[in-house]
Amino acid sequence: MRTLVKGGCIVNEGRLTDGNIVVEDGDIQAITTLQPEESYDEVVDASGCYVLPGVIDDHVHFREPGLTAKADIDSESRAAAAGGVTSYFDMPNTVPQTTTPEALEEKFQLAAQKSHVNYSFFYGATNDNASSFDLLDASRIPGIKLFMGSSTGNMLVDRMESLERIFSTVKLPLMAHCEDTDIINRNMAEAKRVFGNDPEVQQHYLIRSEEACYASTSLAVRLAKKYGTRLHVAHLTTARELELFGKEPNITAEAVVGHLWFSAEDYARQGTRIKVNPAVKTASDREALRKALTDGHITVVGTDHAPHLLEQKQGGCCRAASGMPMIQFSLVTMLELVDAGVLTLPRLVELMCHAPARLFGVERRGFLRPGYRADLVVVRPHQPWTVTKDTILSKCGWSPMEGHEYQWRVERTLCNGQTVYADGQVNADVLGEEIRFNHAT
Repeated sequence: MRTLVKGGCIVNEGRLTDGNIVVEDGDIQAITTLQPEESYDEVVDASGCYVLPGVIDDHVHFREPGLTAKADIDSESRAAAAGGVTSYFDMPNTVPQTTTPEALEEKFQLAAQKSHVNYSFFYGATNDNASSFDLLDASRIPGIKLFMGSSTGNMLVDRMESLERIFSTVKLPLMAHCEDTDIINRNMAEAKRVFGNDPEVQQHYLIRSEEACYASTSLAVRLAKKYGTRLHVAHLTTARELELFGKEPNITAEAVVGHLWFSAEDYARQGTRIKVNPAVKTASDREALRKALTDGHITVVGTDHAPHLLEQKQGGCCRAASGMPMIQFSLVTMLELVDAGVLTLPRLVELMCHAPARLFGVERRGFLRPGYRADLVVVRPHQPWTVTKDTILSKCGWSPMEGHEYQWRVERTLCNGQTVYADGQVNADVLGEEIRFNHAT
């Protein structure tokens, strides 16, 4: 199978170059400014478009197995393809939790049959399973996920001896959700005293507060420095936390699209649709996160894509589920931040494609290079369209971006050289591949 992607502006490794990409049998064969004269099975005219590496989302919750009423690997990988995401790392708080080698293997088998883009899975840490880390095939997973604050799935690791054991023994990247549960519980008790048993969602960022985030994140950074752990802190939300990053190459941070787009001012309009853990914080925190995209404090942008059914989002701080679906709209949302001058297009590609590949040792993906797998996305500017319910591919059927008019459109997504999304349609016959990793020691 030979494919030519011609006439686009290629954005890769800090440069914008008009050119053509030749794909053969799923690999990039050549990137050239010359017009290739050979015959092709498929020719993609990218004139007027930008051609980017496929996005690698380092943080998703596809809910399978066990929680498939709200999402599954098939539905969410379709949404990923429509959003230009060609690879994802799924989190372990499913049912059963991905905290044994057997549960991990079950996920790989499910994805091999159902995922329309490339896939891998974090292994979950618990208070008691650090001894199982050495049983894992490091070439198959991005790392270990640690919940240092209570979140969906009740995988909290809260014993100091367990944290010390995990940080001291883990050889893979350790991705941590950092919130201090004791502080959150105290804040919740006070909010209930003042506002009743289910405080309104406007209290969420005060309950899951800056103090709760900073206390846990600073502890994780101290432990990582003590033991030389490769620490990657998920979904930073506060300006204060950013001070902890940018100094140590093995201690990195992720921002997620929802925290870069929304602020606490949006609770009045969006309600629990933007209730996530850790919480969307103040407008000044959001501005600090946006600045951190270009000053070296943030290394990766993901989504924390976390679907729930709308009925599960009813209520307030206690009753409403935390999490929002964002993977289908992550790239176009970040492109709007490019238009707003928050970051450049090459920097977006660094944060969403190159950096995840580099940080987690992804083999032959994340860059447009000869010999790499042909994961790429064609995006067209100045193409206004509005998110409506019938455009949403996530199984939960809603999005906090409903009603928003975008100026960029994902025209086509190629995964391993095959068109998995084009002309508004997902090609369900295309299946992704298991991602492979080469973790530097």
